[in-house]
Amino acid sequence: MNYWLVKSEPFKYSWQTFEKDGKTFWDGVRNFQARNNLKAMKEGDLVLFYHSNEGKEIVGIAKVIQEFYQDPTTNDTQWVVVDLAPVQKLKKTITLAQIKEDERLQNIGLLRQPRLSVMALLKEEFDLIIALANTE
Repeated sequence: MNYWLVKSEPFKYSWQTFEKDGKTFWDGVRNFQARNNLKAMKEGDLVLFYHSNEGKEIVGIAKVIQEFYQDPTTNDTQWVVVDLAPVQKLKKTITLAQIKEDERLQNIGLLRQPRLSVMALLKEEFDLIIALANTE
């Protein structure tokens, strides 16, 4: 299994909307590295859902339910989407500030490439974020 993080501005597509929809295709990716990350996603992979710009926090866990296919919002065949479904809202959100303060997360893609909208995570990074979200 692989682990990922996707970013969405909550005013465009929030976790709450995602939960209400029950699933979505992850579209609008127009960066080749992010697109390659979408192509690498496998059914069953877990994905952290990050609210960017407003909130700047990881709010939930999703999973890949359909591997990549042509982005239906464009005729340009170089762009793809994957289908995601919500798994659960985090008990406690994990903010960008918390991530920056945690020595164990200093190499996470969110800090190294902050503009990238779809990024891989190490299992250890994913597990640590989930552990932080579950602490009181």
